[in-house]
Order: sequence, then structure tokens, then C-alpha cells
Amino acid sequence: MDNNTTAASRAKRNNKKIVFWTIGAVLAAILIISNGVFAGWVVYKLNNRQNVSQTNVPDGNLRLTDEEIDTSKIVAKVSPSVVSIITTQGSYLTRAQQGAGTGIIISPDGYILTNNHVVNGADSVRIITNDGNQHTDVSIVGRDPLNDIAFLKIKDAKNLPAAELGNSSTVKVGQKVIAIGNSLGRYQNSVTSGIISGKGRPISASSDDRKTKVEELTDLLQTDAAVNLGNSGGPLINLSGQVIGINTATVSDAQSMGFAIPINAAKGMSKSVLQGKGVQKAYIGVRYVAVTPEVRAEYNLPVKSGAYIGGHSGGVVETGGPADAAGIKEGDVITKINNKNVGEDGGLSTLVSEYLPGEKIEVTLVRAGKNITVDLTLAAYKS
Repeated sequence: MDNNTTAASRAKRNNKKIVFWTIGAVLAAILIISNGVFAGWVVYKLNNRQNVSQTNVPDGNLRLTDEEIDTSKIVAKVSPSVVSIITTQGSYLTRAQQGAGTGIIISPDGYILTNNHVVNGADSVRIITNDGNQHTDVSIVGRDPLNDIAFLKIKDAKNLPAAELGNSSTVKVGQKVIAIGNSLGRYQNSVTSGIISGKGRPISASSDDRKTKVEELTDLLQTDAAVNLGNSGGPLINLSGQVIGINTATVSDAQSMGFAIPINAAKGMSKSVLQGKGVQKAYIGVRYVAVTPEVRAEYNLPVKSGAYIGGHSGGVVETGGPADAAGIKEGDVITKINNKNVGEDGGLSTLVSEYLPGEKIEVTLVRAGKNITVDLTLAAYKS
């Protein structure tokens, strides 16, 4: 091969290399530009998405669970019926003391249900409704110290939102409940929730700040919904928005333990108050002890629940009283009031308190191992 041929071949190979590298450089440049464009697009999208997320993100408080929706609806339904009660005892000359509690509107014309210890000893009472209106012309209609219940009346009130009263006899342990009240006397209509922890609880409760006065209360609902000072007299409600209890007591040395009076214990008196008859409480005229495993064993009783007529010194059946007239005797065990079971559906006192004096009830009892049914006409309790 001559020198000219060799030189031509060499030049041809060099030209191919130049074309190859040129193409490679162009492709690299295209790739770089493409990556740059793509990266810029990605950054733009991310920034744009971030801006959108900051401006259009849904409000998490509006995306509620079904349970939260139910709770909010319930609170919105009942809160207008819950009032704050401010009491004053004494005057400026004697260093007047103020107290605070809660109440439940039970009629459009201004009747209020609360605890007796909220208004006990008060010289004046003010009521603040949920809409912020203050009422100073308030009277104490009547009280039942034995059940820690009292009724107030706002003069000339009209069109107030009354709460719906439920049925405490059918309350179940573990059932979810909500408490509303004037917590600590400062936080109006505070809401807490929990469950029914127990039924038929007896407690000894202090009725004043100095703990010098003690009330013995029975047949209470126990709840782990927080019940604080100032909540007294407020409603314990079910998830249908019905009042099933009246918050009444807390345990200072325990956590998550509050107590409420079953609403059925106030139904008979509520009827008499709304009928303009004042506070009239029905009674049957017996002294009894609730049947527990210990009481059953001690008296060798044939039933697991009920009210044993006995367990106290002296007469346990009031002479000439309603029970005496109906033929009830010492040693009997009352197991039913009408169609409700004593113990399971409420204590004897609570079940009787659903009715008005003068009403007739059917009492089922066990005597010498036999079931007996008697008719009994209730009388008015006189303290």
C-alpha cells in the first residue's frame, strides 16, 4: 500500500471519530438540557403542590369521625338547656360568700333542676343561661335533702329550651355518657365524656367546702366522665341527648370517679313541680336494706336482688303508712315496683320516686319463699 492510500485511510478514520464525538456531544447536551428542563418541571410542580397544600388543605376539625359527629350534635342539642347557678350567702357586712353550680332547664317557663347542696343556705340565686343572659329574680321552689335534689324557678321566663329526660332504669354499665357543667365555677358548659362505671353506688358526700356536713346518698350512677367542682347539678346524658343523671359528687382522693343521681329519682317530684304543686315526694313507709351477697347470706334470703324490709333497729314498717295498709311486713323482700326489678332497674327509693303521692302501684314481694303481689297507694313524704 502506498503512502497516499495510507494517508487517505487515516483521514477517513479521523473523520468518523470527529462525527462520533460530535454526535455524542450533541446527545450529551440534549440530555443535560432535558434533565435540566425535567428537574425544573419537578421543582415547579413540587412548589406549586406545596403552595396548594398550604392554601387548600381540608380543615381537620371538619373531618370528624361518626362518634365525634354524634358527640358534637349531642352537646349542641343539650347545652342550651344547661345553666350556671351563682349563689350568695350573707351580705357585704358579713363578708358574703359565693358558690357556683349547674342546673338543667326542665320547662320552657323557667323551672330548673339542680342539687340541693348547690343552693342550700343561699340568700340569693342568679342564673346565667347558655346564651349569656343573666336572671336575678330566681326563687327556690323546693328541696329534697335526702336525694340532694332542688328546684328553682326563673320569674316570668318564656320559651327556654327544656332538656329531654331519659330513663335511668335501662342504663347499662359500660354505656357511653357525656357530662356538662359549670366546671370549677369558671368554665361554663364544660364537656367531658366517659362511660357508666357502675350502678347502685352508695356514698357519703360533703355538702359544704369545709366538709362539716355529710350527706348519705344511695343508688347513684358511677361514671369516669370527669365531674369537677361546679359541675354539681348538671346533666349526665346518653348518646341520644337525654338526661339520665344529675351530677352530684366527686371523690377527692381518686381519679376518674364521679357520681350522678339517677334521673328517675327526680321524675315524680318534677311532675308535681310542673303541675304547680311544689315538691311532693312519694314514699311507702318502710326501712330496708338493699339485697347484696352479704345481706342475702346474713338473712338467708331466697333472692339475689331486691329490698329487704328489715336490717334496722325499731319498727321497719311505719304504722298506718302506705306499706302497712298494703299488708307489707318485716322480713318481706320487695322485688318489683310495677314492672321494674328492684336492684337491676334501680333502688327501691328511686323506683318509688318516679311516681306522685296518691298514685297506686303494684308491689311484688317474696314472703316465706312465695311471690306475693299487693296494691299500694303512695303517700306524700313529710320531713
